[in-house]
Amino acid sequence: MAERRVNVDQMADAIAQSMAEFADLSNEVMKECVTETSKSVKKEIQANTPVRTGKYKKSWATKKVKENANSLTMVVHSRDRYQIAHLLEHGHAKRGGGRVAAIPHIAPAEQRGAEELVSRIERGLSG
Repeated sequence: MAERRVNVDQMADAIAQSMAEFADLSNEVMKECVTETSKSVKKEIQANTPVRTGKYKKSWATKKVKENANSLTMVVHSRDRYQIAHLLEHGHAKRGGGRVAAIPHIAPAEQRGAEELVSRIERGLSG
């Protein structure tokens, strides 16, 4: 930031302006970090998704749910194969008895995404 001189009467306005500039910068950094992290979570889910025909693997996408001046909400979801995501992630009962084993591929990516988002935001605001 550039150094500027103000007298005592103008100090409150200068501080308020500096804080507003920092808030705008931090919101911009946060939104960029959320977008990049959601893309990396999608790629990680796709990389670890079980493949039979490949349609489920290709169905993963990111979507902007809500955005305003101070926040951005993104969701990573399966566009057209959402019905089987829960069954594959947690396993399910078979029709004739027994269970199908779970193949966790969403939860690990979500956990790493949360950690990655925090570190990206910290790096973005510090440098």
